[in-house]
Amino acid sequence: MDNIENVKVALQSIGSNKLRTFLTALIIAIGLMALVGILTSIDAIKGSLNNTFASMGANSFTIRNRGTGIRIGGNGNRPKTFPIIKYREAMEFKNRLSVPATVSVNTFVSFASTVKYKNDKTNPNISVLGADAAYIMTGGYKIAEGRNFSNSEMEFGSSVVIIGDEIKQKFFSKESALDKIITIGNNKFRIIGVFAPKGSSVGFGGDKVCVIPLFKGRQIMTNPNPTYTISVMMDDPLKMDYTIGEATALMRKIRNLDVQQDNNFEITKSDAIAETLISNLKYIKYAGIAIGLITLIGAAIALMNIMMVSVTERTREIGVRKAIGANPKLIRKQFLYEAIVICLIGGSIGIFLGIVMGNLLALAMGASFIVPWLWILLGLVACVGTGLASGIIPASKASKLDPVEALRYE
Repeated sequence: MDNIENVKVALQSIGSNKLRTFLTALIIAIGLMALVGILTSIDAIKGSLNNTFASMGANSFTIRNRGTGIRIGGNGNRPKTFPIIKYREAMEFKNRLSVPATVSVNTFVSFASTVKYKNDKTNPNISVLGADAAYIMTGGYKIAEGRNFSNSEMEFGSSVVIIGDEIKQKFFSKESALDKIITIGNNKFRIIGVFAPKGSSVGFGGDKVCVIPLFKGRQIMTNPNPTYTISVMMDDPLKMDYTIGEATALMRKIRNLDVQQDNNFEITKSDAIAETLISNLKYIKYAGIAIGLITLIGAAIALMNIMMVSVTERTREIGVRKAIGANPKLIRKQFLYEAIVICLIGGSIGIFLGIVMGNLLALAMGASFIVPWLWILLGLVACVGTGLASGIIPASKASKLDPVEALRYE
């Protein structure tokens, strides 16, 4: 009963100081919003990364020229340059690999193209990829509408294109995209297929992609020395290590490397890319936690100051309560509960806003909506902890007031 009474008294005190309570709760809400929001978006992006790379399968790997792999951070030294993988080398590898596997050769024609249809156009953020017909499988894509490239289209470099879902939604949300003519840069292409939605959190094109025949891509690209990427997908995942060994030996032979020379290309498993990206998200998580904690410390200091003022303003009230039988423990609980209630009000708002903001950010990056129960629990614990930390000193001061002196206070 004493606890319920203390909560009622705390709510009455909060109601009588609405502006002060609002400003304090706002600081706490901002801190929790930053903490929960960043952690929520990271969890959503992690899930999206795992799903995206899972669609590529655990039985695939990529060969690219050394030094172009995912690398975040570093000591600032200029990386060593290695020779690019040329078209001849990539095609020779594809034709000579003897292990049962699906091999795809592709290259980026442009990282930032504008796609036009009639009088409408996209932002200059569309990736254009020149690839063979096998890329759909090795790249983890699925055809939602239309078809893949035919052999004649690949051989002669026809002006056909398979577009990502985001381009379809922008231009053809209410009609079929098939056989429509779009302009990519200065070149016109006929749409023969549309990819199923994939998401863009990975940063390798995602739904903002146009795939054209490899031969056509070589004709229109402006880069005089493009590098080519080789993707290999095994029929049997248990043969991954064996296939990588065979691929390494073949690539070294194609590039004329002797025994003493290191590989001047790199082989990366699809799940290793996901692990690299996810592991580097921890730095963003640490930053989010630091921002949230710093804001909560500031909120705790502000709340402690407010509670100290509240103790001074209510000295006479404390004296009356002690005179009619309230012991120091009850007085201490009253002020602690008041601090915790303020924190819970601000924290609840902050947690809600954090979930909303975190998921909005995640959805904008192609991830899915999640409810972060762990971070909700962490936020509530942080609220109670902040309330206890900021209320314990004012509560202790209030419980030690002499009732006679308190009653005399004006």
